[in-house]
Amino acid sequence: MEVGDTPVCLVNVDGSVLAVHDVCTHALASLSAGWVEGDRIECPRHGAQFSLRTGEALTPPASRALPTFPVEVRDGRVLVDPTPSTDHPLIRT
Repeated sequence: MEVGDTPVCLVNVDGSVLAVHDVCTHALASLSAGWVEGDRIECPRHGAQFSLRTGEALTPPASRALPTFPVEVRDGRVLVDPTPSTDHPLIRT
């Protein structure tokens, strides 16, 4: 999905909807095409893993965190705040 011009990956982790920037900070691959295990997402290109809760880069080759976005579920609708948690060169604010 996109929030404004920003690609965002939404993932349901144990009943909580989490949102991270959808572009890997290492390989510029779409994380939506990757794999989720628990609260980690893995990039399909080189296998870098990120925390879906904090955006932290957990494994090489990624070293830069992903921006995360606040999410609220209201009346069955998922609302994503467009303000990222951190700066990212691909996000125009």
